[in-house]
Amino acid sequence: MKLLPSFFTFDFFLLCFSSFLFFSSFNMIIPELPGYLTSLGGEDYKGLIISLFTLSAGLSRPFSGKLADTIGRIPVMIFGASVCFIVGLLYPILNFIGGFLFLRFIHGFSTGFKPTGTSAYVADIVPFQKRGEAMGIQSLFGSLGMAAGPAIGGWIATIWPIDVLFYCSAFTAVLSILIIIRVKETLKNPQRVSLKSFKLKKEEIIEKRVLLPSLVLLLCVFSFGTVLTIIPDFSSYLGIQNKGLFFAIFTISSLGIRLIAGRTSDRYGRIPVLRIASFLMVIAMCTIAFSNSIELFLISGVLFGSAVGMYSPTVTAWVIDLSLDDYRGRALATMYIALEMGIGLGALVSGTLFSNSSDNFKLVFLTSACFAFLAFILLLFSNKNGRFRSTSY
Repeated sequence: MKLLPSFFTFDFFLLCFSSFLFFSSFNMIIPELPGYLTSLGGEDYKGLIISLFTLSAGLSRPFSGKLADTIGRIPVMIFGASVCFIVGLLYPILNFIGGFLFLRFIHGFSTGFKPTGTSAYVADIVPFQKRGEAMGIQSLFGSLGMAAGPAIGGWIATIWPIDVLFYCSAFTAVLSILIIIRVKETLKNPQRVSLKSFKLKKEEIIEKRVLLPSLVLLLCVFSFGTVLTIIPDFSSYLGIQNKGLFFAIFTISSLGIRLIAGRTSDRYGRIPVLRIASFLMVIAMCTIAFSNSIELFLISGVLFGSAVGMYSPTVTAWVIDLSLDDYRGRALATMYIALEMGIGLGALVSGTLFSNSSDNFKLVFLTSACFAFLAFILLLFSNKNGRFRSTSY
C-alpha cells in the first residue's frame, strides 16, 4: 500500500518547499506595512499597499504565462523569487512615501511570475485524475508560508527594527531560489530568451477557456484583499498586539481542508466544492463584520481560512481541466490575473471605505460578503462540467 501519491517525487517536494519559502518571504512584512507607512506619513495611502502590489502582479501575468510556455517553468520561477530578494533589500533604503509605494509596485512582479511557473510545473507532472489532490498539497505549502510569514514577521517586529524584518524577507526569498536550481525543466524544447519572447499578441493575453473559473476566483478573493488591508487595523482596534495572529489562524485552518477539498473535487467535481466555499466565505465575512470580541474574531479567521482552503486548489484544478496543454501557462496566467484583480480591487475599495475610521469596519466587511455571494450565485448557474450554462467554447 502506497503511503504517498505517485507524483510526490523529490522534485515535487522541492517545488513545494520553495513555495513555502516564497510565500513566507513577502507575507512576513504585510502585517507591519500599514504601521510602517503611517510612520512615514502616508496613512492615507494604506489602500495602495496591496493594490499596487496586485496591479503589477496582474500586469505581469500575460508575460509570465507566455514565458512559462516558451522559455520554461524554472526561469519564470527564479525571476519571480529574485524580485522578492532585491526589493526586500531596497525597502530600508527607499524609506519615504514615494519610494515605498514604488517598491510595492515592483514587489508585485514577484507573485506575477513565481506562482505561474510553479502551477504550470505541477500541472506538467501530475496525472489528470490527481490534479485536485496535487494542487491541494502544493497550495498547502504555500499556505504554511502564508501562516509562518506573518507570525514570524510579527515576532521579529516586536524585537528588532523593521529594517531587520525586510532583510529577513529578502534572505528567505534567496533560499526559495537556491532549492529549485537543480530541479529538471518540464517544458519540452524550451526556447532562448529574446525580445520576441516579451511581445504579446492579443490572443496571448487572456485564455478565454478559463474565464468562468477566473471570474469566480476574482469575486472570492475580493475578501482576501480586504483582509490583507484592514485586518491589521481591526486587530489593533480589538486590542491584539500581534497583527499577524489572524493571518496565522486563517492560514492554519486552511491547511488540512485543502487536501480534503482537492480530493473531493477530483471525485465529485469542482462546482459543488466551490459552491460550499463561496457560501462559507459569505458567512466568514459577516462574522468578522459583527465581531466584538477577540474570540469571535478568531473564529471568523477559522471560517475564512476554511473557505480559502477550499476554493484555492479547486479553482486551480478547474482551470487546468479547461486549458489546452500547449497553453497551460497562459491559462494559469489568466487565472492569476483575476486573482490579482480581485485582491487589488478588494484592497482599494476596502481602504477607501475604511478611511481610517473604526465606524466603517462593518461596512467594509459586509461589502466583501456581497462579492462572495455573487460568486455563489454565479456557481449556481454553472453546469456539472464546470462551464456556465449559456457558454460554449
